[in-house]
Amino acid sequence: MTNSLNTLLEPTRRPAVVTALAGVIDSEVDGKTGISGTAIKAAYKSVQKVRPGAVDTATDQLLPEFLDALQPFWDSKDAGADFGEYLTARGDQVSDALLAVTDRRTEDANAALAKAYSSLRGKAQDHVRESLPALGSTIQQQMSN
Repeated sequence: MTNSLNTLLEPTRRPAVVTALAGVIDSEVDGKTGISGTAIKAAYKSVQKVRPGAVDTATDQLLPEFLDALQPFWDSKDAGADFGEYLTARGDQVSDALLAVTDRRTEDANAALAKAYSSLRGKAQDHVRESLPALGSTIQQQMSN
């Protein structure tokens, strides 16, 4: 088996990867606290109300681009390294790479989704950085399946 993250796009693997990553998103949103957390939870619920299944759909649609953004980090980590820790140590670089994907895609989103995204974009890098341990762990687990 190749060491490319693109193996996660194989039809037999992709549904489980999407489900696992959507679970990371759900968990990260659920764990938010304070005023910022309340805003994130409200926006998340709004998106889900406007488009039921939007998180799974968006995760599936963005997966190839996210994997492309993560591939250089996967390639440069030591073979036995924990990918979540590796990503966390490079938080700014990784979050910039991932947010570049969503920024490009949001340009084509409908007005309600674009508005929700834009209202949260200012703090997005912090939130993405906070999610890196779980994201990396999930990717590493999916690569070993």
